[in-house]
Amino acid sequence: MRIPALAALGFILASGLPAFAQQSLSQPVVGVDQTVQPDSFRELSKRLMPAVVNISTQQTIAPNGLPTFPEGSPMERFNEFFGRDEDGFQRQGSLGSGFVISADGIIITNNHVIDNADEIEVNFSDGRVLKATLIGRDRDTDLAVLKVKSNTPLPFVDLADSDNAEVGDWVIAIGNPFGFGGSVSAGIISARNRDLNSGRSDDFIQTDAAINRGNSGGPLFNLGGEVVGVNTAIISPTGGSVGIGFSVPSNLVKRISQQLVEHGRVRRSWLGVNVQDADEALVKAYKAKGKGGVIITRISDNGPADKAKLEVGDLVLKFDGQAIASVREMTRLISDEPIGKTVPLAIIRDGKARTISVTLGELEDDEDSTPAQILPDGPASSNDLGAELASIDDDIRRRFGIPKDVDGVVVTGVSSRGRSFGKLNRGDVIVEVNFNKVATITDTVSRVETAMMTPQQPLLLRVKRRGDAGWFDQFLSIELTR
Repeated sequence: MRIPALAALGFILASGLPAFAQQSLSQPVVGVDQTVQPDSFRELSKRLMPAVVNISTQQTIAPNGLPTFPEGSPMERFNEFFGRDEDGFQRQGSLGSGFVISADGIIITNNHVIDNADEIEVNFSDGRVLKATLIGRDRDTDLAVLKVKSNTPLPFVDLADSDNAEVGDWVIAIGNPFGFGGSVSAGIISARNRDLNSGRSDDFIQTDAAINRGNSGGPLFNLGGEVVGVNTAIISPTGGSVGIGFSVPSNLVKRISQQLVEHGRVRRSWLGVNVQDADEALVKAYKAKGKGGVIITRISDNGPADKAKLEVGDLVLKFDGQAIASVREMTRLISDEPIGKTVPLAIIRDGKARTISVTLGELEDDEDSTPAQILPDGPASSNDLGAELASIDDDIRRRFGIPKDVDGVVVTGVSSRGRSFGKLNRGDVIVEVNFNKVATITDTVSRVETAMMTPQQPLLLRVKRRGDAGWFDQFLSIELTR
């Protein structure tokens, strides 16, 4: 179970913003060897602590029906005990961490630290408490940018080039765990490029430096005093640190924070498709070479892919010249490209290689893939798929909730001994076999029997599958040698 580590972090934004041009508190030491174990973190901690802040928030919650005792009543003191004001509204607070990235008061933290907050206060190590305003936030990366006003320049820290951070490098985390401000913990980078399935931009640094509730949004420093990541989440069965914490890499933080400062929101490029990973068997079924790629399963109406005449079922092997290994990698490549750029996509369609140019649009709404709904398997069948098939009539449509615009052959059961076990689900509608449309059971069985003549080539099925958000396309490869 993944438990958020309520923390916030601060960093230096990209160049070009005048306020960020001043010398930082954590001026990195040139030539610091990240591979040598330090005798102590004493001096580094002293130098960095003033730029790390504790963040507290307050949120007003409407009355929930419990009584509020009137002013002057003997029970009035219990209003405060229950966190209520004179109108019956309840106050709820949270704690997190953050860090300053510019002398004029720009602060980085996690979005979940300040989410739904009515008031945000920033507490500095010298005892100062300043009100903060929200500049912008990004739910996908769980980052937020705050601004405070100070009569004097504030100490701040720099962002590292996180691409240079390697597994085994020493790091220290400073934050506000469980409300104990100014806490320092040390460890190493345990892993890179972790995907927690929390957003389209997952690319976390894993560390064994102790991170707990309240550390969220706080900085993870390298030995040069640069922020290499923003502490965001932990995995723990107990709620405390077990040595598995995750930080957003500083290069991603730099890019997101600059957009939040400039635009108040993050502008992302958009292709207008849903895709699924293509494993080696699927790539082989497309008569292509290699072990990776993605298959387009849905195209948004009037989106960039639709305008470029991409089609559902296209296997995408390269994006702007770069090989695509997974959905995650393609999503990241699209996000890194500027809006309006025209990029070539190397695809396979109907077994033939093509190149299609697409002009990227701007993402307005979430385009997350719809997860498949797993339905129970049914009895055995005598056909080569090992699946019970039925023609679609009005009764079948009602039974499985199949829309009127979906035609094909419905799967009513899957044998645990059949070739398609673990691939097809009860309720799937088979619409194509090896790129040929099928409308009847006879068509489907005939296409499968033809494919059996070349069993070394996997069978490719295109099915319509029901998910939480409606019906979507799914592409499956069936090994015929089984």
